[in-house]
Amino acid sequence: MLQEKEIVRVGGNQQLKVDFRAIAATNKNLETLVKAGTFRPDLYYRLHVFCIDLPPLRDRREDIPLLVSHFLNKFCMATSRPVPSISADAMEVLMRHDWPGNVRELENAVERALVWDAGWK
Repeated sequence: MLQEKEIVRVGGNQQLKVDFRAIAATNKNLETLVKAGTFRPDLYYRLHVFCIDLPPLRDRREDIPLLVSHFLNKFCMATSRPVPSISADAMEVLMRHDWPGNVRELENAVERALVWDAGWK
């Protein structure tokens, strides 16, 4: 599929042309895994057309206030709630955390805070 851009539907027998872009993400160094023989080189080279290296959230803490604002707006719009402001103390706590779960962990923390209404004004 990645190379020929053709598929056969489950239960079908006709080749279908497809036009798509594959996006893959990992927290592993695939080049190292290829060299170690634990990741298929042909798959690596098919996926490695355009690489975006996105550092973990702990290495780009300046993104946290913008992401918090985005998640507040997203969740409040979905629940028809007014968007609360966040105290400086609460933002400081968020900025100090290492976020091992990256953006998903931050998103869940914002949603959880809205559910519990803890630390938000």
